[in-house]
Amino acid sequence: MAIYHCSIKIISRGKGKSVVAAAAYRAAETITNHYDGMTHDYTSKRGIIHTEIMLPIHAPAEYANRSTLWNAVEKKEKSGVAQLAREIELALPIELTHEQNIALVRAYVQRHFISAGMCADVSVQSFA
Repeated sequence: MAIYHCSIKIISRGKGKSVVAAAAYRAAETITNHYDGMTHDYTSKRGIIHTEIMLPIHAPAEYANRSTLWNAVEKKEKSGVAQLAREIELALPIELTHEQNIALVRAYVQRHFISAGMCADVSVQSFA
C-alpha cells in the first residue's frame, strides 16, 4: 500500500537558507556558493539514486550544470529576503521500481513545472 507524503517549502535568504547548499545536499554533491564563498560538501550522503536538471526550451544550456544554475539564482536575487526556490518533497510508491519512480517524477515535473517555463533540479533518494 502506498503511503502519501508531500511537503512544500520555500528556500529563502530571509530564513538564512542558501539555495546552493540545498541543491548540494539534495544531490549529494560539492558546490561552492559564489554569493557567500562557502563550499557545501555533501558527498558522504547516501541513498541518492538519481539526479538531473530539467530545463524548459528557453533556458540557457549552461543551466544544465547544478552549480551554474543555482549560483545564477543566488546572483540574480539581490534582496536579503529573496525567495530563491521551492522544494517539493514527495514519497514515491515502493511498489514501483526505481526506474518507474524516476519516470513518474520526470513526467510530473515536466507537466507541472517545465511546461510552465521553470527549471527543476530533481533528486530521487531511496530509503530502502
